[in-house]
Amino acid sequence: MYKLKDYLTSVLGLPQDAVASDELFCSESNTRLTFLTNQMQETLAGYSYTLVHEGWLELLYNDRLLRLQKGDLMIYSPGVQIRIISGSVNYRSVCLIVNEQLALEIPAVRNVVRTAYQPIAELGRPIIHLDERQAGHFWQHMHEIILYQHSQHRYLQEALRTLFTQFVLDLMDAMATNIGPGQVSERTTELFVAFMRLLTTHFIEHHDIGFYAEMLHITPIHLSRIVRQVTGRTVANYINQMLLMEAMWLLRSSDLPLADIAERLHFSDQSSFGRFFTRMKGVNPKRFRMGKQRIKEAEIIDSLQ
Repeated sequence: MYKLKDYLTSVLGLPQDAVASDELFCSESNTRLTFLTNQMQETLAGYSYTLVHEGWLELLYNDRLLRLQKGDLMIYSPGVQIRIISGSVNYRSVCLIVNEQLALEIPAVRNVVRTAYQPIAELGRPIIHLDERQAGHFWQHMHEIILYQHSQHRYLQEALRTLFTQFVLDLMDAMATNIGPGQVSERTTELFVAFMRLLTTHFIEHHDIGFYAEMLHITPIHLSRIVRQVTGRTVANYINQMLLMEAMWLLRSSDLPLADIAERLHFSDQSSFGRFFTRMKGVNPKRFRMGKQRIKEAEIIDSLQ
């Protein structure tokens, strides 16, 4: 999957010197830029936080239609299918993207995971609606990150990490108001974080729940319950989505033969990989590589110019 800096330079075309950090990036966005970034969103190993300032956006999130409006804050976590459907001409937002490793390594890791999954666990969707005061606060906070990105601060990376930690803590506070106390215990959160760490490292070699349960010293049934409680999804769904993201990245960013991709992702053969990809994406790997899936999005982007 794309790391953050590769995503920003290869997909968005930003010059190397415009990306101040390998760990996080914040920028304002509009309808056209949102459609453009969505072409590669599913292949990015990172979390994103999008705050809508004006207009609206419709998207499919795990095949569920969602509408984002002014004051909505949407949180994207790795391994989720997302596709932009339409948006208003006046759509404006600010988006903070964070490298997956940073999200899993900073001292506030439990808070990062809670902010990413609590809206899904408690509300059934990855969106919380902020009141005018809260939205204004987050808008200012995210723009402070943008200002730091363009500064010559001697300790820029540390400063950006501190700003992100503060962002997460403020988001937890907003969730306590907008959602209420979480139903997920600290032990459950710890096990889920441990599972996500293992998954990001081993999903290519290990496609079975038994491996992750054994590494966590719990039963597969217990692990299944934990993941479903926190996210509403299954362990198999997480593994399959990660494999799909990696497969899409390889198909788009390399000329590797399909047989080599199948071997790299530890499928038994090219046929089993093809069946998996077609079932997950609705199109076979060869056609996906040819770019058929992006024709409609390209037409939409052109129409917005």
